[in-house]
Amino acid sequence: MANIRCGVVGVGQLGQHHVRIYGDLPDARLVGIYDTSRKRMEEIARRHNTRPYPSLEALMGDVDAVSLAVPTISHYEVGLSLLERGKHVLIEKPIASTVEQGMRLVETAAKNGVVLYTGHTERFAPAIRSALRWVAKPRFIEALRMAGFGLRGTDVSVIHDLMIHDIDLVLSIVGSEPERVEAIGVPVFTPNVDIANARICFKDGTIASLTASRVSTERLRKMRFFQADAYISVDFLKRDVKIYRRKDGLDDLLASGPGGLDMQDLVEMVMPQVGDDEPLALEIQDFIQSVQGKKKPEVPGEAGVRALAIAAEIVKNINSRLELWGD
Repeated sequence: MANIRCGVVGVGQLGQHHVRIYGDLPDARLVGIYDTSRKRMEEIARRHNTRPYPSLEALMGDVDAVSLAVPTISHYEVGLSLLERGKHVLIEKPIASTVEQGMRLVETAAKNGVVLYTGHTERFAPAIRSALRWVAKPRFIEALRMAGFGLRGTDVSVIHDLMIHDIDLVLSIVGSEPERVEAIGVPVFTPNVDIANARICFKDGTIASLTASRVSTERLRKMRFFQADAYISVDFLKRDVKIYRRKDGLDDLLASGPGGLDMQDLVEMVMPQVGDDEPLALEIQDFIQSVQGKKKPEVPGEAGVRALAIAAEIVKNINSRLELWGD
């Protein structure tokens, strides 16, 4: 399968970038696109010199693999129809509306021998990929993901819209199973929760504190790791990584007495190089290589379901508090 015949279903704000990237990949051939908005579909097709299809059924007949970038509520229905037809599918996060739906998608992909990939693009962010070379047994992880209010993604809670990126990252990094979830959140502009904080406690003692907001006046995407020998700070937007680690010989220095010591005496800061690759392009390339059988998917459907299960626990925890308060 040298050149995989690819299509994109849903060409809105995110889907249009899938179209652009498929058009540039050497191992993929963009066959066409489909969207329920004919006007939008024809506009994107003209922009990227591809074919607009009159129906999902028509597109399915001509492709091997599909990126699915429709609203979350449609992930299960459309994804299931594609998988049942033997198509490889990359589904944007979250993989489905419910854990049960996600599990059914995973089962259907396995039954039909096709790749089901989850679009957790932050796995491919250059800053986190650079930082993870330094991360070893973190004991506390803090994530902040803030954005201003917009209409995109408001069909789901901020947990499923924004926080799920960090849920997936934390689950992929911590080598232990979650043991307990505590969370708090409130709706502000929508019926769903718009700002939330969750604390995930793992069986090995690691704790992750995740905050997500879509009602912020500033845009932030940061993650910090605290471990025995270092503190690691990651800024996704600035593509910036800083590592603060203990200096060699620190024990002898401290034994000589604390007089006159400052932080520069105790730690050294390292700023590793961060690449400029586009995360979505890396993700789609990984999907195509998985379809070709060159490697296992970096973010398989099972990872999407695992993140969705924690998101569901967080929402359940928040809703119980809202009911207690009468909100």
